[in-house]
Amino acid sequence: MGIQEDAAVVRRGYEAFNAGDVEGLRGLFADDAVYRVGGTSGLSGDKQGQQAIMGYFGELFSRSDGTVKVDLQDVIPGERHTVALQTAQAERNGKSMKQNGVLVFTLRDGKVTEVSEFQEDTAVAADFWA
Repeated sequence: MGIQEDAAVVRRGYEAFNAGDVEGLRGLFADDAVYRVGGTSGLSGDKQGQQAIMGYFGELFSRSDGTVKVDLQDVIPGERHTVALQTAQAERNGKSMKQNGVLVFTLRDGKVTEVSEFQEDTAVAADFWA
């Protein structure tokens, strides 16, 4: 697959996430994919495999009472990685959060094999998701 096809997979992932399409989202990840979340919150760390990754996404929806939304600002495809620039927002316990972030995707054969998520302010995220 080429870099434009990889970028299209990433775009489909954002569409599926915002639509709550768990099966569509799951289908974009390789069985042994790894999703890395930076920072120090209870949601930080490595998620190994589709089930753990879907669990992480489910936790975002659960903790925000379904208000989490991620707006894709841009996708930058490359030979080895595809980079997504995003703005995430959610409401929780009377508080709201809106942050920019960068996700670095590695894809193989049309499937996401690795993601590293970097948030604008990990301390704000840790406090919000605690």
